[in-house]
Amino acid sequence: MQGGMDCEIGTDAAAKKLVTAALSGQLTDEQAEVLAGLGHGLLSLVLLASSKRIAELESKLKVATIDDPATPSGQKPLYTKPPRRKSKRKPGAKKGHAPAFRKAPQRIDRREDHRLDLCPDCGGPLQQCKRKRTRTIEDILEEMRTEAVEHTIHRDYCPACKKHVEPVVSEALPKSKLGHRIVALTAWLHYGLGVTISQVIALLSHLLQTRLSAGGLMAMWRRLALILKPWYEQLAHEARSSARLHADETGWRVNGQTHWLWCFANDGVCFYMIDRSRGSPALAKFFLTEFDGVLITDFWAAYNAVCAADKQCCLVHLLRELEKVDMHNESAEWRAFAKKLRRLIGDGIRLRKREDYTPQRYVSRVHLIDQRLMVLARAEYADADASRLGKRLLRHCDQLFTFLDYPDVPFENNFAERMIRPAVIIRKNSLSNRSDKGAAVQSMLMSIYRTLKLRSHNPIAVVAKTLRTHVQTGTLPQVRQLRDSKKKVGRCAE
Repeated sequence: MQGGMDCEIGTDAAAKKLVTAALSGQLTDEQAEVLAGLGHGLLSLVLLASSKRIAELESKLKVATIDDPATPSGQKPLYTKPPRRKSKRKPGAKKGHAPAFRKAPQRIDRREDHRLDLCPDCGGPLQQCKRKRTRTIEDILEEMRTEAVEHTIHRDYCPACKKHVEPVVSEALPKSKLGHRIVALTAWLHYGLGVTISQVIALLSHLLQTRLSAGGLMAMWRRLALILKPWYEQLAHEARSSARLHADETGWRVNGQTHWLWCFANDGVCFYMIDRSRGSPALAKFFLTEFDGVLITDFWAAYNAVCAADKQCCLVHLLRELEKVDMHNESAEWRAFAKKLRRLIGDGIRLRKREDYTPQRYVSRVHLIDQRLMVLARAEYADADASRLGKRLLRHCDQLFTFLDYPDVPFENNFAERMIRPAVIIRKNSLSNRSDKGAAVQSMLMSIYRTLKLRSHNPIAVVAKTLRTHVQTGTLPQVRQLRDSKKKVGRCAE
């Protein structure tokens, strides 16, 4: 078709220029009017050629999206995913392993005795024996409901103070008609588990026979976030003073505007922050001073603005980038570059996985890996992809093998991605936030409930007890007192 078009327009340079502009997507309004005036035949050929070009580009884009390793699995059509290979190993434990049974309940609330009077087969009388067995069944009560308690509060006069006084009711917040456990439970369902507001209302309505409204829930959660705000600030301080910290970010929406959800986490704390910026201004709000630990991130350039004692860039992201380039670049220079880089990364990971590995024992091997990295990064490459990644290696040469210097620092940033995944599920279910106040409540309560999960605490019991203490004394316990002793994160030994 293109050849026929060339024959028709002949040596008309102006017409060929218009056709080239149309096919390349650079046709202006004036050129389109001129092209329309050249005749119906030429216009039809341009439209057909443009349609074919669009179809080719869409096909390439679709293939690239499907085959791109960075494309999330949820964005790939099911028919493009290869079937899962059947495992030769049979499910279950191997022969000889001790069986795993459900543990018996710690308490027995009720006991029932079962005995037959007649044989179920022949209907004859039975002779009682001493043989018996026990069976424990756990189930939900048929009539689960909330408890409505009427509190009569007496106001008495104090002659010494010359005023009336009354006792404090610690079972609910002032002027609230709902108790602490309902507040803690509903907030945990929404901000901790990602249950939508309508589902929370339905759950309490059918299960506990308690009617709530969406506006009432949001008002309760705002009060809860305001009370627990000191905890949120303490979590930020703990994250900033930790020995290692994972960081990641993802898109968020506030009132239809693009925002970003930042996640800073380690084994003992998870801190979320919703901000309008995805760059260094957002990081400056979190890192008030120089970070004295190891910061583990991906290759996003904004993290370069953070002053940290040391940094570790995710090597899994780098390997994924190599796979992405392999799909469209088959040059010999690129293949040699990718092979050397993969071998270098693999050698570093295998060295770290040695059972007897310590930085002092293998200092010469670590030094050799650093030398190989510098040779690969400083080389000159004619291939564009090899040159681009070579410059990246040179920029981050001190941040790729930091995990060889610290025994408790991983070579990947999977922990931050696992911590940010629950927030992504909440974003998908609840469509982010509609106001800045809602975004603030979201970041606070998500941080608190996720941290309680990391520290193996009962979120409902801890939050309800904290609210009761706040009503009685007006203070909150220190969040560090809730730290699980098994999961303390201290400073890395130098």
